[in-house]
Amino acid sequence: MGYWPYTFCRSQIFMHIWYLTFIIAYMGDKSEKSGKILIVDDNEDLLRAARMFLKRHFEQVDIEKNPEAIPTLIKNEQYDVIMLDMNFTKDVSSGHEGFLWLGKILEIDPAASVVLITAYGDVRMAVRAIKEGATDFVLKPWDNDKLLATLYSAMRLHESREEVINLREQQKFMQRDADSRYQEVIGKSASMTKIFNTLDKVAATDANVLILGENGTGKEVIARAIHRASHRSEKAFIGVDVGALSENLFESELFGHKKGAFTDAKEDKPGRFEMAEKGTLFLDEITNISLPIQAKLLSVLQNRTVTRVGSNKSKPIDIRLISATNQNLNEMVSSGQFRQDLMYRINTIEIHLPPLRERQEDIPLLANHFLQVYARKYNKQVTTINEAALTRMTKYEWPGNVRELQHAVERAVIMSEGHILKPEDFYFGASTSAKQENPHVKLEDFHLEEVEKILIRKVLQKYDGNITQAANELGLTRSSLYRRLEKYGL
Repeated sequence: MGYWPYTFCRSQIFMHIWYLTFIIAYMGDKSEKSGKILIVDDNEDLLRAARMFLKRHFEQVDIEKNPEAIPTLIKNEQYDVIMLDMNFTKDVSSGHEGFLWLGKILEIDPAASVVLITAYGDVRMAVRAIKEGATDFVLKPWDNDKLLATLYSAMRLHESREEVINLREQQKFMQRDADSRYQEVIGKSASMTKIFNTLDKVAATDANVLILGENGTGKEVIARAIHRASHRSEKAFIGVDVGALSENLFESELFGHKKGAFTDAKEDKPGRFEMAEKGTLFLDEITNISLPIQAKLLSVLQNRTVTRVGSNKSKPIDIRLISATNQNLNEMVSSGQFRQDLMYRINTIEIHLPPLRERQEDIPLLANHFLQVYARKYNKQVTTINEAALTRMTKYEWPGNVRELQHAVERAVIMSEGHILKPEDFYFGASTSAKQENPHVKLEDFHLEEVEKILIRKVLQKYDGNITQAANELGLTRSSLYRRLEKYGL
């Protein structure tokens, strides 16, 4: 008996030293709380007490009484650990419901770290839980120190699983790129399939190509894809933004100049045609060329020779010409702004790039592609764009086309604080979509569900997609609003 107090104190001290060592090893030099925990249990007192305690140790602790809300919650938030009760009001001690929801959680997120909780300790149940994918198993009432140690351990396991999944996805991404002939061009819509077919026929030839499309549709991306798939791919791809060149510099930049040809010509300089020898020359916004320069360009293309400014000696050239414009070339020819003979020379093959609003099914593909690109570039742990955000993105008009989408995803990744991008992480400019509701339509013309759908959309627009603020305005819980967003496809 005399040794009992000493033994007890020694074991208690050992436990606390072990716990502190574990926490320090896991947290390292972090001064701020981290980790997002979801607790699902039908006992409201337990939920409130657990949240009060765990909020001192973790960045975010969400509680939920109704297990039916689990799918919506984990689709819209990346939790590091999910604490799941094994027995809800329908059942008492079998753990059936806990195993049911464990399966559904892992089906949605295979990397989820789930700690099952129950007041009925059973070794066989614990073993089964681990076999079916649970990370750990704790009993109610729990010891706070042991609970924290269990949660931190589960967080580490979740991070490891995420890293493995990310590596696998990167390997798939790189393999897909390696297997794709036009890896820079992303799309599966009918219009993009048609473009891929055209590229297959055109790339292997030396035919001049004219790419038409609005600003931001990816005209240079298509031009580079043609070059990389051609027999000239080992040589240079030289791009010229015609619109950025002044009239005085245009000839010098395109055709080159001799030393002394003009005041600033201090040495001989080859032009872009010479630099693209044996390769591809891309003239972007070719309709910005003045009529006098158009005549000289036509002569170069017809004679396949170029003469530097200040020289009388012509030099043969071997280039493949790809041009692009966002203007209606036929209208410019009709109005006398563009030479018809030059138009025929540059558009042996025409490729029309559709605006992004006309290929909505490609938006999720593009968005996830840019997500991976910028997550790697900025070393951010962003892995997913949730369904609500993707739905809103597909309904937005994207007046700036792919370039605007790219910038939107880049900004969202930079500003993100979690693993999942949500509607509030994106800035959607004013859209002129004809699909938006007519503000003059009377509400009595709609069914109740239509009215509710319009109201939710208006409130979301008011708060720039912020779910919490929109839910407060509508008098709904976040879970209720998420259910309606899924219901109406918003």
